[in-house]
Amino acid sequence: MALHTFSIAVLLTSLILFTLKSYSLELNITDSDVDRIEFALNLEFLEAEFFLNGATGVGLDANAPELAQGGPPPIGAQMALLDPLTQGVILQFGLQEVGHLRAIKNTVKGFPRPLLDISKESFARVMDNAFGQPLHPPFDPYANSINYLLASYVIPYVGLTGYVGTIPNLQGTTYKKLVAGLVGVESGQDAVIRALLYEYRDSIVLPYAKSVAEFTNRISMLRNKLGNEGLKDEGLVVPISEGAEGKVRGNVLAADKDSLSYARTPEEILRIVYGSGDEHVPAGFFPKGANGRTARSYLNPAA
Repeated sequence: MALHTFSIAVLLTSLILFTLKSYSLELNITDSDVDRIEFALNLEFLEAEFFLNGATGVGLDANAPELAQGGPPPIGAQMALLDPLTQGVILQFGLQEVGHLRAIKNTVKGFPRPLLDISKESFARVMDNAFGQPLHPPFDPYANSINYLLASYVIPYVGLTGYVGTIPNLQGTTYKKLVAGLVGVESGQDAVIRALLYEYRDSIVLPYAKSVAEFTNRISMLRNKLGNEGLKDEGLVVPISEGAEGKVRGNVLAADKDSLSYARTPEEILRIVYGSGDEHVPAGFFPKGANGRTARSYLNPAA
């Protein structure tokens, strides 16, 4: 009788320990998924403010202030001098980003808008770094449609590669469904931007005597350098060996040798959007660093 009672006690103890371990694992998975989803808010905020302001001159504070949660207004945001087609497309992008922010914050707690620097000076620094020397006059993303599309080329693709890198690591079905929906539209935005620029790939960006294709190639090379994880970025015109199936130089979509999207980690993304090449050193579009536990952990190990 005593042996039987002991066996039952051991069985119950094992069952309780297994349940606690499973519950703990589930919590860890959930926490990990939440961190990954929340990290994406940083890029969504950046895109929303850049597109909304570029198209209309006002951003989240005028369109959906509750999503900003009292975060500081972006530095240097302004309306761009866009032709009607480009203005219409960019406005659609901006409103889509409002939806993305809402969808994410309806799924996870989220955080307030971080301080963003989308000033013309910020983009000028990106272009100077891309070409390895100061451009004269400094590049102004808001001056015309081509400049604005080149500036747009700088941002959404980074977020897209982040989503591609996130999906295989997600455990929860709810989170996978959300990111699948996000990556579909983000990839579409990147494709539209690239297609609009591809039409003008041989056109000269005034007054720099450099073609649209060269600008995209330089920006992609800079992102590869900052990300520091090899080739994950390609411009609009590439060597034939790097084109689809090694048969074309045109590169309207960036993809690997099997025409699959490249993936990036949060660390790589921070290195790029900070412009510092170091996830521990905020600068660039996020002068005080990105928000969320993942991003803040690189600034403060105790976060």
